[in-house]
Amino acid sequence: MIPVSPGVVVVGSINADLVVTLERHPQPGETVLGRSMTVLPGGKGANQAVAAARLGASVAMIGAVGSDAYAVTALSALTDAGVDLRAVERTDGGTGVAVVQVSEDGENSIVVLPGANASMTSDLVAPWTDTIAGAAVVVVQGELPAAATQAAVLAASGRVIINLAPVIAIDRQVLLRADPLVVNEHEGALVLAQLGKPGPRGHSAVVDALLACGFASVVMTLGGAGALVSDGGAVLAVPAPRVAAVDTTGAGDAFVGALAARLHAGDPLPEAVRFAVRVGSYAVQYPGAQPSYPAVGDVLPALPVGRDDQQETSP
Repeated sequence: MIPVSPGVVVVGSINADLVVTLERHPQPGETVLGRSMTVLPGGKGANQAVAAARLGASVAMIGAVGSDAYAVTALSALTDAGVDLRAVERTDGGTGVAVVQVSEDGENSIVVLPGANASMTSDLVAPWTDTIAGAAVVVVQGELPAAATQAAVLAASGRVIINLAPVIAIDRQVLLRADPLVVNEHEGALVLAQLGKPGPRGHSAVVDALLACGFASVVMTLGGAGALVSDGGAVLAVPAPRVAAVDTTGAGDAFVGALAARLHAGDPLPEAVRFAVRVGSYAVQYPGAQPSYPAVGDVLPALPVGRDDQQETSP
């Protein structure tokens, strides 16, 4: 057991990312030549844990890696960021792998092989329920089997961030414990469908519809357009800084990790979202997922003039 619960516990996937750069993405049936390939640490859960830790949060990771060489790479940035890894299971199989294609314009496509992540069951979460219960913020995603994710949410006594990406089937009452639910525009509509509700047109309308389902708060990420946020009141739009995108891989995870760090630090949700938008915008300016994340003291892009017109550094 981890003797002292950290501020943030992330229960999620841990991968090695095989990142291929190419001029443009191929059409179906087409072969194109790549430019380079690198192997980097990744996985949505690990990405979010690294992002939060690099921003000063005390973080523990609960997940699984295999016994292959990719495990060393997958855990490297977590180790460097000071994330507690005592709850990471070592399995006999392979580590999760994501094949990431990044085109010249910074857009990506990703194929994920779950590997050891698929072995995460509620039984592997159970030994760490005290750690989860003691955390101020618990973060889960959709890359683990639903039983493990549900067990983590049910064990939490603090604030729960559910980033349902990808959208998987989760018990309604478990899902509604999210505060906030974090989705992009596509995932928001899928969650509504899962809850048996029609998806209205317009991003703000989707946020309102999710709130009407019983969520305490909802954050919708909109990529380069920023994010929407509401904790039951009016939907607030947070525009993103204007930056030149190099690689969008893991930018959403940088956002979620930053959000967790600032909520743990005591920020109100709208302020935490404003900060997280800046962190996501910082990340897209550099290649890779975890290597692109800012650390304490790094200069973050400013929100557009009218909200904040000065650059700010991460706390």
